[in-house]
Amino acid sequence: EQGGHKTGHYLIRFMEAIQKPVVITFHSIVPKPVPEIKRVVHQLAKKAACIIVMTETGVKILRNIYGVKTDIGVIPHGIPNVAFKPSREFKKQLGYEERLILSSFGMMNPDKGYEHVIAALPRVVEKFANVLYLIVGATHPIVRKHNGEQYRNFLKKRVRELNLQNHVKFYNKYINTEEIVRFLHVTDIYISTGLNPGQITSGTLSYALGCGKAIISTPFLHAKDAISPERGILVRFRDPESYAEAIIRLLSDEGLRRSMEKAAYQYSRHMTWPEVAKAHERLYREIIGYSKASRLPEIKLEQLKRLTDDFGIIQFARRTEPDTDSGYTLDDNARAMIACCMHYNIFREEENLNDIKRFLEFIRYVLQNDGRLFNYVKYNKEIELNKWTDDAHARALWALGFLSSSKLSPELGEEAATIFKEAMNHDVDDHPRTAAFTIMGLYSYNKFRPSAENIKEIRKLANYLTALYDKNSSCDWHWFENKLTYSNARLPEALIYAYLATKEERYLEVAEKTLNHLCNVCFEGSMLVLVGNNGWYRKRKEKARYDQQPVDASSMVQALLLAYQVTEKQEYMELARMAFQWFLGKNSLKMPVYDETSGGCHDGVNTTHVNANEGAESTATYLIARLAMEFVEQGRKLY
Repeated sequence: EQGGHKTGHYLIRFMEAIQKPVVITFHSIVPKPVPEIKRVVHQLAKKAACIIVMTETGVKILRNIYGVKTDIGVIPHGIPNVAFKPSREFKKQLGYEERLILSSFGMMNPDKGYEHVIAALPRVVEKFANVLYLIVGATHPIVRKHNGEQYRNFLKKRVRELNLQNHVKFYNKYINTEEIVRFLHVTDIYISTGLNPGQITSGTLSYALGCGKAIISTPFLHAKDAISPERGILVRFRDPESYAEAIIRLLSDEGLRRSMEKAAYQYSRHMTWPEVAKAHERLYREIIGYSKASRLPEIKLEQLKRLTDDFGIIQFARRTEPDTDSGYTLDDNARAMIACCMHYNIFREEENLNDIKRFLEFIRYVLQNDGRLFNYVKYNKEIELNKWTDDAHARALWALGFLSSSKLSPELGEEAATIFKEAMNHDVDDHPRTAAFTIMGLYSYNKFRPSAENIKEIRKLANYLTALYDKNSSCDWHWFENKLTYSNARLPEALIYAYLATKEERYLEVAEKTLNHLCNVCFEGSMLVLVGNNGWYRKRKEKARYDQQPVDASSMVQALLLAYQVTEKQEYMELARMAFQWFLGKNSLKMPVYDETSGGCHDGVNTTHVNANEGAESTATYLIARLAMEFVEQGRKLY
């Protein structure tokens, strides 16, 4: 309408004159278009290289109602990147420290439906006498041009009629981003009141989510996409009773409100302007055929170090800060030790040796007299002796073997080998991943202390894996079990190491068959779509696509790089590069999982967002994958 005529058909002539690739962003899409609008949108889409919409519902409408065939990307409405803080910290600035604040903002017009919230307030005020509803924003200029302040005056009259003068306040002004954020920061509950069921994008709703507000909203399309029960409450259109019930419920339950605030804030992290800008950049580069795949990110240890104290690496993080309540795990300290060994092999930084010693001391700390290595240690250094896991034990064997063969220093190698030998004295349960990590540890340990006994043990474990393959594989399922779960690529990777140790061709044959099967499952075109841990992937069932974990992407990268170096088949190198791009944004969400600012890695790809936290497992496994890429780029052997 603004420059494209009422139905936008001027834009078609404009598009015909442009010689460059064009990307069109549809901020709004009419779900029930008149024929002329449908025709114009269809014509514009045919001339565009790509269309951007802001929600998945937008894709469905364009595909199913408009018949658009052009590529469509989903990039959400952008929001400012603000800190998550409770409203009480900001209320004093506006003089509202004693009030419970409800708010709505935007250009005022009758479609806002504020009168229905106002009608709900008498019932709310009966229970919460300190409630205050802020209605923020100037009247839309087109509305004011035709109707003046008729709607605002109507609302003020309703406030007087209901004796709510002390409970409703109007801010009649155009507000900038900084002011919007200030009002949202004092808000306890944001109310999105739109009356148009077909509204596909709401900037005000997006901003409220971005500031971490509990939301009450009418069920227009964008709200139905964004507001789950974890983030807010959907109410009926034009229904004061529905509003009253929702407001009272949230004001009565501060715990629920706080939970919704955190969920809204975490959900919206992919919507911040820096992330939206990156999403646009990736899309434009894809359109013009420019690839950044050859440019790997700088290798940074900052987040790994941030999570590490004098005892070891903390398990979890709250965003980038260590969550000391989570304590420590053997798993994470083993991975961190491998990452630091690899980093030292490339960069020879003395500080790496101090970190390696710290992680090695942690492993020694959890070693028991019977050879068991325990996984969980509380922050007060108490080992949880009721929680031994063979997986963690075997991962530590991998790390100890890796360190022993890394030739960093004779003392470190001897200490790692000594602990390895003690830990090998404990029999572990039969489990494919336990066997795989043990093979990988034995392969490296055998380079430091070669023996026929080591090779015998590698053969035993490799034969166990190939027997599982023979038992469970079929013409359409080349795998060791009847399901794909976690760290899948470690199994074929371990068999490649077994082949290197024994020269047994059968191990390499099964390794390639299973690795190829895993690639067929996990690559969709050139994009890695890992098996999600929310259901896994059972034979002949549907693959779970979420939550995808960095540890799985990392193991895929390493297995493919090793396969490339051992077989010299170029396709494995290409697949490894594509797999690594999962960290950089070529994934189901088209969002970076690696954080170039902190050097950390987000804790997984969920259905709508990446996990905002950057814990030890994710950060260490990313670094191992990145360093493995560096090894191969520099012509170094991984084995």
